[in-house]
Amino acid sequence: TVLHYIHHAAFSLNDGKTTLLFDPYLENNPEGLSSGDLKADYIFISHFHGDHVGEAYAIAKRTEALIITTAEIANDAKAHGLNAHAMHIGGSHEFPFGKVKLTLAFHGSGIAGGHACGFIVHFDGSVFYFAGDTGLFADMELIGKRNAIDYAFLPIGDNFTMGPDDAAYAAGLLKAKTVIPIHYNTWPLIDQDPEEFKNVVEKETSSKVLIVPCGTRVDL
Repeated sequence: TVLHYIHHAAFSLNDGKTTLLFDPYLENNPEGLSSGDLKADYIFISHFHGDHVGEAYAIAKRTEALIITTAEIANDAKAHGLNAHAMHIGGSHEFPFGKVKLTLAFHGSGIAGGHACGFIVHFDGSVFYFAGDTGLFADMELIGKRNAIDYAFLPIGDNFTMGPDDAAYAAGLLKAKTVIPIHYNTWPLIDQDPEEFKNVVEKETSSKVLIVPCGTRVDL
């Protein structure tokens, strides 16, 4: 699997055939990517804040990608003529690429009647947990017990989401093999040192931390 970390909470996973794109917010990304530069077969939207829905609709319109998200956002996407699959927290569904389950995320939804979410995604032989924007919550332990997580994408920016301390504690609850920090250093308000986070997680938990610089691709 090739991980492309765009910046903020925007990233894609590609297995050579299928591209999954997550929360494609592109403003001020280091590669200067626009909606026309990204390909996607499926687009995941964790909640409807502007720094997460980003360019999802423009990309979905151009590529005819299927948007996977909560029912409220899916209904809005369909009203804009886009392909969308509605889900909600606790539900799972088998897609051609693998199974997806929606998880709780404690954060604003950004859309009337909705709820922010995270995703457990089975893809290319691995289990990925994208926490979305969330605070720390005890049931992360349950998510870890119920899913053998290979890669957990956790926000560490603080102010709007978990900060490094809470995210490190979350890593201990989740017991993911590898933790990838996201949602930091986009603006001064959420500046953090990922190396410091890595040191704490690897000292206090069984997880390894993979720091992926914005605008780069790595083979997982």
